[in-house]
Amino acid sequence: MNPDILVIGGGLHGLSAALQAARRGASILVLERHFLGRHASGSTAAGVRTLGRDPAELPLSLEAAQTWHKMTDLVGDDCGFKACGQLQVAEDEAALTSITARIDRLAKQGMHHEKLIGADELRDLVPKISPHCVGGAWVPGDGSADPHRAIRAFRDAAKRAGVDIIEQCQVTSLKRIGQSWQVKTSKGDFNAAVIINAAGAWADKIAEMVGEPVRQAIRTSMMVVTERTGDVVHPVISSFGRKLSFKQTAEGTLLIGGGAQGRLAEDRQSASVDVQALSVAVQAAVRLFPSMVGTRMVRAWAGMEAMTEDHIPVIGFSAKVEGLVHAFGFSGHGFQLVPSVGRVVAELATEGKTNQQLDAFNVKRVSEKGVASC
Repeated sequence: MNPDILVIGGGLHGLSAALQAARRGASILVLERHFLGRHASGSTAAGVRTLGRDPAELPLSLEAAQTWHKMTDLVGDDCGFKACGQLQVAEDEAALTSITARIDRLAKQGMHHEKLIGADELRDLVPKISPHCVGGAWVPGDGSADPHRAIRAFRDAAKRAGVDIIEQCQVTSLKRIGQSWQVKTSKGDFNAAVIINAAGAWADKIAEMVGEPVRQAIRTSMMVVTERTGDVVHPVISSFGRKLSFKQTAEGTLLIGGGAQGRLAEDRQSASVDVQALSVAVQAAVRLFPSMVGTRMVRAWAGMEAMTEDHIPVIGFSAKVEGLVHAFGFSGHGFQLVPSVGRVVAELATEGKTNQQLDAFNVKRVSEKGVASC
């Protein structure tokens, strides 16, 4: 099996790139070290937000936002997306001042997706919010989705497009020979003209194999879900300056996350829950919603993904070798970007170019210095 394009990593970004490259006529093989969506994609809170994005990400994020509202057109399923809105709460006047300044900066750049709201509108949107909260930023078209439904939808759409997928397949070496890559794996050898590095927490290992070592950390964000409870909140909630993502599912459970980090196993293949660290996110949620006191926690988990120093992903061609496209380092906020990043990566892999401005995502930002290319 010698495809035109070989995708390393079967998370949502790898599947999206594979799907969209296949629809451009390329033959595609996806190799996944574990199982599809096993790590970051399956452990995410699945927030679909333009709210609070780094300005460099906003063009891709705003494009992705439009796709999420018509996701069925892309993958034949809405992936459980609900446009319930996302709300970033200001818990004091200093936070509100910072939010106001950000919205003003966005407006000067012609971006008006975020709306400033005061205390009265905040309570109209979220009646059970604590009285100490003074306002916030609101994006009504944002929301959340179902990560496992999204994984299944992108997998099935990719297969319908002719993409081949091999799971439990570890890449052990990469070598560029002429105009082709020789890829050795735990399940045999393959050749491909182009490699897409969407390996998530292991993307640095793939880059190292081709002589392009990069700096990245492994993020082990945790989530906790509660028992079913009464009506608490409809939008997805965050709090300015705090590590919190908070939403209520259709089943009535509360899902709490936002960046609290778990414990990485010594072999760097899995992560476990750090209860003390997770309690910070839970306490932040209770501070906003005092009615949560006494609600029982049912389950908690930790995922794994790559995190760059500036928390902005790497998207684009390798700076060292031909025929390699990177898409990693989404640092805890890559779920919403899946459709637009997949489009860009597919264009790079099939056409060798894209009209998307990618300077901010250049791999040179995170390249180790003074290391020779192989």
